[in-house]
Amino acid sequence: MKSQITTLSENTAFARPRGLLAEWGLSVLVEADGQKILLDTGASISAARNGTLLGVDWSRIDALVLSHGHYDHTGGLRQVLTRINKPVKVIAHPDVFDAKYIQIFPDESPVNIGIPFEKAELENLGAVFQLTSDPVWLSKNVVTSGEIPMTTDYETIDAGLYARQGGELVPDPLADDQALFIKTDQGLVVVLGCAHRGTINTVRHAQNVTGVKSIHTVMGGTHLIRASEVQLEQTIGELKSLGIQRLGVSHCTGMSAAVRLAQEFGQKFFFNNSGIVITL
Repeated sequence: MKSQITTLSENTAFARPRGLLAEWGLSVLVEADGQKILLDTGASISAARNGTLLGVDWSRIDALVLSHGHYDHTGGLRQVLTRINKPVKVIAHPDVFDAKYIQIFPDESPVNIGIPFEKAELENLGAVFQLTSDPVWLSKNVVTSGEIPMTTDYETIDAGLYARQGGELVPDPLADDQALFIKTDQGLVVVLGCAHRGTINTVRHAQNVTGVKSIHTVMGGTHLIRASEVQLEQTIGELKSLGIQRLGVSHCTGMSAAVRLAQEFGQKFFFNNSGIVITL
């Protein structure tokens, strides 16, 4: 089975074609089994604009998957849905529309980082929401992760991320954090949105959901930007033990962690920028 993965929006942009935008956030188009599936929509205009520059036929998008309910992965929904211009299935966790905030330091005010649209507006633009915590098979070989179990002892949800419940801010478990898994002849491809619940937790879950143990590619947001040295070392060790052939990092990985991963994985490593196209 031939698959193609195109990164439409990311913090940095590839040189070709001219005019690609870089924007804090992520959007990745997966083409497999005759399906075109968009994981996330970036923070605002970048995914829609870059997709058009890259030749995406928006009318042929079969489904959208939201990795979680933060603005930098959902802020492009209006632009993308307008271009798709037809009813389209949008798969997400039931918590995706929770009111979400960030407050890193106690003396700063909480900042709303949730989806910047009302659900009704998105439905009026064609979104047909399927909210579930279970994996959803989008084709024979492509499946959403559903809710990802926290199984490692070194991956935790970042402090400073909150959800509003009953008028109070409480630590957000980011239960809505999801990824896409693709079965290929070369092994599994794990496409991460932000990996708030841990890159290794996500990869282990991919193996369990698909029944495939071999991991060929891990790409997307690894959320190592605030990782401890212990977490980074454990993550590197686990990825090496899996024998992965490609590691493409994006967005919330952080430059220090990305440089370390590049040193450790050599030719297997790549920066997954806006405009990068991977064929399997």
